[in-house]
Parts: sequence; structure tokens; C-alpha cells
Amino acid sequence: MRDEEIKDLLIEKDPEFKQIYLSHQECETALMEFQGKHYLSEEEELQVKEIKRKKLALKDQMQLIISNYKESQVRN
Repeated sequence: MRDEEIKDLLIEKDPEFKQIYLSHQECETALMEFQGKHYLSEEEELQVKEIKRKKLALKDQMQLIISNYKESQVRN
């Protein structure tokens, strides 16, 4: 099973994974809003950096859960 298929399965079956995924999507949406601006204030630039950090941490969490799922499937 590919990572994308596992992700879809986990979104459907695992409430924790779904919440992490939705938070990741919220970060993506927020970043797209900032990208639409021609100029970012210093405060907005800091917000963008913080959102990127959070998004990366969420992605790492999702990848860990996916890896754990794969490992559990190999054992079964």
C-alpha cells in the first residue's frame, strides 16, 4: 500500500491522524493567503515562519503514524 492510500485510510479511521491532517491543511491555507499578498510586514513574516514550522512538525507526525501503520501491517 502506498503512503497516499495509507493517508486516506488513516484520515477515515484514525481521529488523531485526521486532526493532525486537518491542522496541516489549515496551515497550508494560511500560507496560501500570505502568498497572495504583495508585501508582508515584519509581523506577517514571523507568522509565516511559525506556520511553516508548525506545518513541518505536523507533516513529521503524520509520517511517523504512517510508518508505524506500515510496520504494524508487515507484522500481521
